[in-house]
Amino acid sequence: MENVNCQYIWKNQKRLRCGYTTGSCAAGAAKAAARMLLSGETAAQVKLDTPKGVTLYLDVERIKREFRSVECAVRKDSGDDPDVTNNVYVYARVEKIDGEEIELRGGAGIGIVTRKGLEQAVGEPAINRVPRQMIREAVRSECLSFGYHGGLAVTISIPEGVRLAGQTFNPRLGIKGGLSVLGTTGIVEPMSEQALIDTIRAEMRMLRAGGYDVCYVVPGNYGFDFLKEILGYQGDAAVKCSNYIGETIDAAAELQMKGLLFVGHAGKLVKVAAGVMNTHSHHADGRLEVLAAHGAMNGAGKDLVCRIMGCVTTSEALELLKEEGLLEPVMCTVMEKIKEHLTARAKEGLEIGAVMFEPRYGILGMTGNTEALSNKIRRDQDRKE
Repeated sequence: MENVNCQYIWKNQKRLRCGYTTGSCAAGAAKAAARMLLSGETAAQVKLDTPKGVTLYLDVERIKREFRSVECAVRKDSGDDPDVTNNVYVYARVEKIDGEEIELRGGAGIGIVTRKGLEQAVGEPAINRVPRQMIREAVRSECLSFGYHGGLAVTISIPEGVRLAGQTFNPRLGIKGGLSVLGTTGIVEPMSEQALIDTIRAEMRMLRAGGYDVCYVVPGNYGFDFLKEILGYQGDAAVKCSNYIGETIDAAAELQMKGLLFVGHAGKLVKVAAGVMNTHSHHADGRLEVLAAHGAMNGAGKDLVCRIMGCVTTSEALELLKEEGLLEPVMCTVMEKIKEHLTARAKEGLEIGAVMFEPRYGILGMTGNTEALSNKIRRDQDRKE
């Protein structure tokens, strides 16, 4: 195994340094506190093996001793990832208790789960499954080393968590009062796509547990605003998918959702007509190619097709189509291809539809099942109320 300080990844032609998760910080701090409590010695550094197979050597800081407990902290290092938790201290307090169990508790700055569908039950501290396992294994290894067979309570806290929580997805996920202790590998990869995909899955799991089997999906804030201001929907059955169209469909199938209704800006959603399932420009574009091809299918001449291909923005290309009286037929065939590609990704058991809009023109097109899917979402909401 190798130290994370030697771990780098290449992303977008840049060499980026990896970091370690809040889960690794919590496990490292708990391991150090247990060692100091059981041995009476001081640990300035602790070795931690992560699920990814990378060994961390974590500096132990802010040590506080009491008669039956020891508390210490590990400072979070997110590497080159723009993480709001970078440099915060993650504390673990380990104290002796009756019995033989290792109890895990949430302290200051650790959020509390308030809605169904997340990894932990309602009322539990938001410490995810893998970090829980890492913490318990780290503390248990120290108990074995020092021949201790009694009980221990491990309290994890992130004092800055209350302040920082508003900068995360936690309020939207129904996690109140602080941060989550996260991480499935123990290592932070800069600008991790998997972290975003995991958040999408968590939001959808929460909706599923809350009684929704159909939901809206919006790529970004434009979609949320349009959903509320134009379509008049004021509920909470909407998942933000960013660029991850395909992964969102996969998550819905995995969670046995019955339907998804995508509501997106033309600049994003038109790419799906070309089969693009990750709409980030680093992966693919194709917006102008889609509009030019569908323009030609609907009677656009060579000159108009070339002008569309010379556009800089989707809005500019839509304006050209409108001037030539082709916007409506083009949107009809584009929506057919969007439905075809979304359905192909979803396969059986998941009904899928889409609404595409542009601020200047409002709704540009929608699939034929839009109204039925929207009505189902509203019925689920009414049933909840």
